[in-house]
Amino acid sequence: MDEITLGVNWLAVAVGAFLSFLMGWLWFSPKFLGKPWAAGVGIDIQAADNKPPAAAMVTQLLGTIMLAWLVGITAVTSSLLTLLLVVITFTLLSASQGLFIKKSIAAILIEQGYVVAMAIIMVVVQGVL
Repeated sequence: MDEITLGVNWLAVAVGAFLSFLMGWLWFSPKFLGKPWAAGVGIDIQAADNKPPAAAMVTQLLGTIMLAWLVGITAVTSSLLTLLLVVITFTLLSASQGLFIKKSIAAILIEQGYVVAMAIIMVVVQGVL
């Protein structure tokens, strides 16, 4: 367990996860990239009854925390290239799923751009804190 916990800056993990999750609200909002993303996945983002599904939000939060933790581990071990490899792997696998279910290219790029932006925020937070 020490391998994934020892020396991790938990404050940076928490702040990075919080900021990245918060950024998602802006990223997918109708005022930023929400409209082209919603069109690309076939949902009406501005419908009055359209609230984000609770299970999806909880899963996103957990995934965001796990990514922040992974960034924290790679910060301790000075493994930035490993992190880069992991982020590229995540984005390619997720993009392939989007292609299989026929999301638009715009929606896929918006989703994968969010993952990359989260990783950047988390790396910066690790460097600052």
